[in-house]
Amino acid sequence: VSAARARLRRAAEEERGREREPPPPQPPSHHSNHQFTSMKNKFFNELTHLPMPMWAVGAIVVVVLALVACLGFCVYKKCCNKGKKPKKARERKAGRGRRKKDKDGEEGGDEKKVSRELIGLSQESVYLPTPTPQFGKLEYTLDYNFTDNQLIVGILQAQDLAAMDMGGTSDPYVKVYMLPDKKKKFETKVQRKNLCPVFNETFTFKIPYSELGGQTLVLQVFDFDRFGKHDLIGEIKIPMNTIDLGQPIHEWKDLAGGEKEEQEKLGDICISLRYVPTAGKLTVNIMEAKNLKKMDVGGLSDPFVKVVLQHNGKRLKKKKTSVKQNTLNPYFNESFSFEIPFSQIQKVQVLITVYDYDKLGSNDPIGKCWIGYGATGVGLRHWSDMLANPRRPVAQWHTLQPEEEVDAALKAPIR
Repeated sequence: VSAARARLRRAAEEERGREREPPPPQPPSHHSNHQFTSMKNKFFNELTHLPMPMWAVGAIVVVVLALVACLGFCVYKKCCNKGKKPKKARERKAGRGRRKKDKDGEEGGDEKKVSRELIGLSQESVYLPTPTPQFGKLEYTLDYNFTDNQLIVGILQAQDLAAMDMGGTSDPYVKVYMLPDKKKKFETKVQRKNLCPVFNETFTFKIPYSELGGQTLVLQVFDFDRFGKHDLIGEIKIPMNTIDLGQPIHEWKDLAGGEKEEQEKLGDICISLRYVPTAGKLTVNIMEAKNLKKMDVGGLSDPFVKVVLQHNGKRLKKKKTSVKQNTLNPYFNESFSFEIPFSQIQKVQVLITVYDYDKLGSNDPIGKCWIGYGATGVGLRHWSDMLANPRRPVAQWHTLQPEEEVDAALKAPIR
């Protein structure tokens, strides 16, 4: 009986446990699939009713996808390269490390720590050949006339001259003179913007053959500069005792570099200018000169002044002062008047040349200057002051220049 009661009690408890368990899940219905399908149809239905064509919608989608792809690529590069330094930064850091290491090695006296690269560079710098500067070459001729005691120098042409101007060209001319006296100098014409100029000019020095052996012929090629000092391109020095003048000499020779000869002081001259526009009258007053170059054996000179008036490069008139004997500081105070219409005054040039008078031979020029059209520096300023102050005398000191330099400047075209 007790066993039967226990079995009934367990059966009742199992029945109550089954009642408490949740019912088994029902199989899924087709309701969710139907809802997704209806939402998709509704989306495409709305898409077809948008106020823009389908190709525009496709383009917008493509742009959005491209932007998203670029953004993703940038984020990827940022994350991947976060721990890496740029190549240049690594090189700079490595260079600083090598320099510090080399420096420590020098301070400690350990030569083994010097880098091989530095050793290689130092060896290359020692054995690197130094290029020889090239100045060009000059073709010339030499001949001596034993009958007339004349040395005839021909300047024919030059080639491959060094460029001295910023434009890559030069304005060359050749200066010819004898050392040591340098009393007589010649210059060729200026060849504009030419590194291979042709001169074909001949100059004559009257020197007895017995005195020729102790002298040296100098040929200097200069670059002409209207607004500054002329630059020396190169030179050739020919000691006359090293050549045979028994027959004519015709040769090419390379120019050597040299320093420009120091400009000797020739003296200064004071000139007064006065112009009256209504009367068309130009008055040039040669007042005085000072510190003239010594031309005579006794250490003095016999100076006089020649005044030449030019218009547009054509000589119109010339005047001379009296000769002042045995002085280097002559006082003249002599005036000369010229008739120049106001319409022509802008193209007028006044050339002032100081000579040493010689009774037996030709007069030697001491120095020269010019005022007026085409002049520069003091010559231009003096002329401008005269035109700005009509009917008033304007005085100015001028420094004398070598005659050949002034003549070369006058021949050059005015810029």
